[in-house]
Order: sequence, then C-alpha cells, then structure tokens
Amino acid sequence: MESSSTASQRGSRREATRQKLYEAAVTLIAEQGFSATTVDEIAERAGVAKGTVYYNFASKSVLFEELLRHGVGLLTASLRQAAEQTAREGRDRVDALDAMIRAGLVFIDRYPAFTQLYVAELWRTNRAWQSTLLVVRQEAVAVVEGVLRAGVASGEFSDEIDVPLTAAALVGMVLVAALDWKAFQPERSLDDVHAALSRLLQGRVSGRG
Repeated sequence: MESSSTASQRGSRREATRQKLYEAAVTLIAEQGFSATTVDEIAERAGVAKGTVYYNFASKSVLFEELLRHGVGLLTASLRQAAEQTAREGRDRVDALDAMIRAGLVFIDRYPAFTQLYVAELWRTNRAWQSTLLVVRQEAVAVVEGVLRAGVASGEFSDEIDVPLTAAALVGMVLVAALDWKAFQPERSLDDVHAALSRLLQGRVSGRG
C-alpha cells in the first residue's frame, strides 16, 4: 500500500509537471495563437514527452481551460490576500481597494502573457471553455464586490454605488491599464502606474480627492 509520503511526493511531482505545461502553453499561445499551437510544441517547450501532456490533460483545449482556471485562481488569491491584509492592519476599505489594485498590477507584471490571453479570451464567445472563464472571472470580481459591499454597509461608500458594475470596472481598469503599461509604456515603474491608478481611486471612488 502506498504511503502518505510517497503519495505526497507523487502529487508534488505531478503538480510541478502541470506547472511546466501551463508555462509552456501560455508562452506559445501568446506567441502564435491557440489554433496554431500544437501539443507537440507544448511538450517540447515544457521538456516532457507528448504522452505526458495527455496523461495530465485530455486535450489541448482541456489544458488551456485548466490554464485559465489556474491563472485566474492565482489572481483571485492575490486580491483576497491584499484585502485580508489591510483588514488585519485595521485600515479602511479604500485602502483595501488600493491594495488590491497593487496586487493586480504585481500579478500582471509577473504574468503578462497570461493576462494578455485572459483579456483576449473574454471577448470570444465560441470557445469550449467560455463557461469556465465566466465562472473564474466572477470569482475574481466577487472579491472586489465583497469589499465594496462592506464599505457601503459601513458608510464608507455611497449606497448609490452599483456594486457589481463598479467591481467589474475596477478589475477591468487594472487589466487594461496594466496591459497598456506593458505594451506601450514599459519604461514606467510598477510604483508609478500604481500611484496613477491610486489617485484615480482616491478621487473618484472614495471621494477623497
């Protein structure tokens, strides 16, 4: 019977392999598109046998769907951690939103190829993974919604705020601004971009400006 330590090691190895496949797939698909990218190329870029891809994922489409789920999951966790950290420090909800903006920028700075793919896929409606993409997108937006609702309940924000739309707008602002930064203004620092978005947040959402 397999020991728990052996099972844990096997699970860790498989997770490491899946991570290599995610990184290979996101790089290739960002370079040449989903349709033009083959499983052979993904396996070669990841440094594994082609059979390893199919051992971990039933198809290229399943691999990409899981890549989206994995990537947006990392973003959601980053946003949640930022909000929870500000709460532990006793700071207000505007500070929480500001911390989430920075967390989003840090994520995009670390994973620009994934972010580019994610935003592109949001505009497509004929993909097999569209329903999964909508679910994971809502999970990320829901973290921001939670902070906004708490702010409305505490009186920090106006009760006239359209919470779902405002949350989606904040997430969209970070995504689009960050992609513009990486593509057209790469000389600017992360701190500089965060400061610009922070001023927008402070003046428009919180009314502090």
